[in-house]
Amino acid sequence: MFAIIKTGGKQFKVQKDDVLAVDKLEGKAGDKVAIKEVLMVDGKVGTPIVKGASVDAEIIRQVRDEKVLVFKKKRRHGYKRKNGHRQQLTLIKIVDIKA
Repeated sequence: MFAIIKTGGKQFKVQKDDVLAVDKLEGKAGDKVAIKEVLMVDGKVGTPIVKGASVDAEIIRQVRDEKVLVFKKKRRHGYKRKNGHRQQLTLIKIVDIKA
């Protein structure tokens, strides 16, 4: 059984025992999280979400993604800016899919 969930503005196809990195969710390692925005579960498509469906997950840990460099430049104007950004992520493990 699989489901398509939406969290952090992105969609993920998940199955039981999958581990994935999503945008930061509140909580500490070991906390349980219920994701209510289920777009599809085992072939049943929602409009836009499936009523009564949820995906239970467990937070493994909070991490930071690799650094992304942001470089801006305008030719012949002496304008250069260099910044970096590390996105906050949460590693979650899918525990159960409830249809």
